[in-house]
Amino acid sequence: MKFLTLLLLTLLEFSLFAKEATVEQLFSVQTLKVQKELSSHTKKNYGYVVADEARIYSIAPRFGGFVEKIYADKIYTYVKKGTPLVSVYSPKVYKAKEDYINSYNYTKTRANKGMLHSAKLKLELLGLSQKEIKELLSTKKVSKNTTIYAPVSGYIFKKNITHGSAFHAKNELYEIVNLDEVWVEAKVFEDDIAWLKNTDDFSISVKSSSKIYKASSKLLYPELNPKDATLTLRLRVKNNEKELFPGMYANVISQDKKQNYLTLPTNAVMRKDGKYYVFVVGEYEGEYDPIEVSVKPLNSHKYIITDGLNAGDEVVAKALFMMDSDAQINGLY
Repeated sequence: MKFLTLLLLTLLEFSLFAKEATVEQLFSVQTLKVQKELSSHTKKNYGYVVADEARIYSIAPRFGGFVEKIYADKIYTYVKKGTPLVSVYSPKVYKAKEDYINSYNYTKTRANKGMLHSAKLKLELLGLSQKEIKELLSTKKVSKNTTIYAPVSGYIFKKNITHGSAFHAKNELYEIVNLDEVWVEAKVFEDDIAWLKNTDDFSISVKSSSKIYKASSKLLYPELNPKDATLTLRLRVKNNEKELFPGMYANVISQDKKQNYLTLPTNAVMRKDGKYYVFVVGEYEGEYDPIEVSVKPLNSHKYIITDGLNAGDEVVAKALFMMDSDAQINGLY
């Protein structure tokens, strides 16, 4: 049998259900035409939000000392740039302050700008803020305590001090992470490399927010994970609302440039034994010819037809409607 006829379908449906309404419905087979569509091809990958390494700041003084008063006493609190973190006493800093005031007093009667500059530079190299140096010069009073301020706005991810504790030079007291921009690291397969070279449109979503984020840049790490044969794609994302936090699970939708595709809805295509088929409208009324086609997904609703059909060809809109026909029983496809 070369063609599938509506008559065969009618008889088969009638014998199965014996309902007049169903038989009449069979005479209304919906069809549609293969169309050219200007669209983008999309892919979905999964990843995690990661802190930008360039926005992680370690508060490690260049001097040793003792903790006098802690202002930022809880981790994961948000601090603004310039916020006092901790007040400490350091014998080394205290002496440097005295040297600076003594140099200033000395140079008032004797011209020696080099001495004053060296004394100020020593304070700067020890990490004192310009605010505290100016205050020291205006008051001419040497405070035994020194305040350490937040160098950047962000969240305190680490706090390694307690009240009255001692610390050595280069010990990390705090770690502050700025989340104004974050990374999203997505896992991609090796055969996606060619796709990514021509893709610059990335949409990112997380469960905790309805917002769709756009990536501003991408970087493919030049290292393949042999365990799961994946590479890591890093995307930079602006996080002005502070809704993205490290560790969050993210969906990454990539989209290539728009181009013309021959498309059909997924309902119009049927898969059997690893092959894809459509039912093309035949020469005579009520005849539908099964044709093998080559397809690839455009999105969750449509296929791209890469071979087997031309624009304007008319096919059955719902291929599964024909699934129980004699053509399938007799192995025509």
